[in-house]
Amino acid sequence: MDAYRRRALRLVTPFAALACSVALLAGCSGSGSSGSSGERQDPTTQAAAPAVDSDLQDDYQRVIREVLPSVVQIQASGDLGSGVVYDDKGHIVTNAHVVGNDKTFQVTTANNENTLSAKLVYSYPEQDLAVIKLDKVPGGLKAATFADSSKVQVGQIVLAMGSPLGLSSSVTQGIVSATGRTVTEGRSDGGTGATIGNMVQTSAAINPGNSGGALVNLDAQVIGIPTLAATDPNFGNSAAPGIGFAIPASMVKTVAGQIVANGKVTDSGRAALGITGRTVVDDSFQAAGVAVVEVKSRGAADKAGLEPGDIITKLGDTDITTITSLSEALASDAPGDKTSVTYTRDGDEKTVEVTLGEQ
Repeated sequence: MDAYRRRALRLVTPFAALACSVALLAGCSGSGSSGSSGERQDPTTQAAAPAVDSDLQDDYQRVIREVLPSVVQIQASGDLGSGVVYDDKGHIVTNAHVVGNDKTFQVTTANNENTLSAKLVYSYPEQDLAVIKLDKVPGGLKAATFADSSKVQVGQIVLAMGSPLGLSSSVTQGIVSATGRTVTEGRSDGGTGATIGNMVQTSAAINPGNSGGALVNLDAQVIGIPTLAATDPNFGNSAAPGIGFAIPASMVKTVAGQIVANGKVTDSGRAALGITGRTVVDDSFQAAGVAVVEVKSRGAADKAGLEPGDIITKLGDTDITTITSLSEALASDAPGDKTSVTYTRDGDEKTVEVTLGEQ
């Protein structure tokens, strides 16, 4: 089996995250005996088995039957991941970190073990999304239905579908734990370095190979693309069970729709200052701001009067200490929003109003 790349990530929580990373634990098997003495237990003393909620079980099975045929396994040269059928023309949406730098792929659908060839249409690492297209569309290929992300609510039951550890057509279940999370991937070990806003947090297990698959509600709609699983730095970056993140369906539709229509992303919807920057430290070697290295001509920063050498320390009311914190602050804004930028120039602190541009 191909090796799975591990990716360092950072969450905007006390946890650090690792893209598509999880510990594989050994399971326990029963011996078949009913007690240490080997004596048969009186059936009248055994606890009654809990009744199964047949309606909920039926819902699970219905959703799996409806959605699983739209979830595929994607084999790249050095990685294995999942994808979701976007339309009946053979377009499949997945994570950019699944496709990596590859241009061609092998795809396996849920109901067929024969592999299909596919080519990259476009990868957009800034949002960790990509679209590939099957060279030949098989009969019966079923496109998934994507939900309205604004209607996702904490506590909703969800199913995660994909190919964890190469086990194709696998399903796990959980709930929506939170919405509106901002997560930043590291660039080490194949991460895209993307800062992604408005992510859906879920307790459904997200294991290596789940990336690019489907997070689905009980209406058989995809509410997100599973992308990240958290690890706890206090325990040697071991897996933090029940903390995973998915890119919301509305963003998936926005990005994938542009790629399908135009072959690239033409309107990212991501706010930008229009600078190249780097983190600077103070006399105590603590991160203390973002130094402006280059200003894009006629970009937001240029129009506001920022110059190379300025050190940005605040965006709006948010303190800026690193280039990552700046990206995270911008992730909650949209192009055209007005905000303030506080910076120092030659030791003097200044504040200007900026109309944000687009990344």
